[in-house]
Amino acid sequence: MMHPIHKCRSTSSQGWGRWSILPLVLGVIGFSVLMGNLYTPKPVNAQEQQQLLQTLTVTGRGIERIPTTLTRVNLGVQVEGKTAQELQAQVARQSSAVVKLLQERQVERLETTGIRLTPNYSYSDRTQRLIGYTATNTVSFRIETSKAGSLIDDAVQAGATRIDGISFIATDEALAAAQQVALRQATADAQQQAQTVLDALNLTSRGIVSIQINHASAPSPIQLDRGNFARAESAPSPVIGGEQQVEASVTLNIRY
Repeated sequence: MMHPIHKCRSTSSQGWGRWSILPLVLGVIGFSVLMGNLYTPKPVNAQEQQQLLQTLTVTGRGIERIPTTLTRVNLGVQVEGKTAQELQAQVARQSSAVVKLLQERQVERLETTGIRLTPNYSYSDRTQRLIGYTATNTVSFRIETSKAGSLIDDAVQAGATRIDGISFIATDEALAAAQQVALRQATADAQQQAQTVLDALNLTSRGIVSIQINHASAPSPIQLDRGNFARAESAPSPVIGGEQQVEASVTLNIRY
């Protein structure tokens, strides 16, 4: 008679345990629903969506031209000979004399750009025969344009046998200032374009949504090729610089 009574109590205890966690489960579900409502993004109504679409995109450009005041020169020594050892020694002597001159004139950014020793061959009756070598040592440097012509003449007298070319550039400070001017011009151009369009459509600007600076690029040096320079060498090597052009562009998204 005791055994059935004990079984009945065990069943009742297990049922009570299951019901006792029900409030906790309901609380978790309720909290999740509440947090979901708090963090659910509100839908954008038609008026707000229309305001987002009412934007005008314009791109302005600015150009600033500045005079070049520096000249970048590439020159060196090139000699041909029978033996590599004698030839390399000769090139070293002439190159040292040229470099010494450039250092005395206090040129800027002097650096070696190439050292080469190449064999020369002749071909006859399908036979290759070594006939000598060509040795080359080249350097590059910067100097004020007003001093470039006379320095090139002196470098040739010191031992330089080749001039690979010259280019004209502005100073780093002048380029940085020109980039700022070009950016201001590009911004003003973009604003003027936007105002012209909005006035034509009887619309009013309500503020700038975004700004994008596309580029404010430094220009490439102005190159003077070897042919043009060779023609100038018949005179006392006149070297005349030019202008560099710095460009910038700015894109504005304007709400109206």
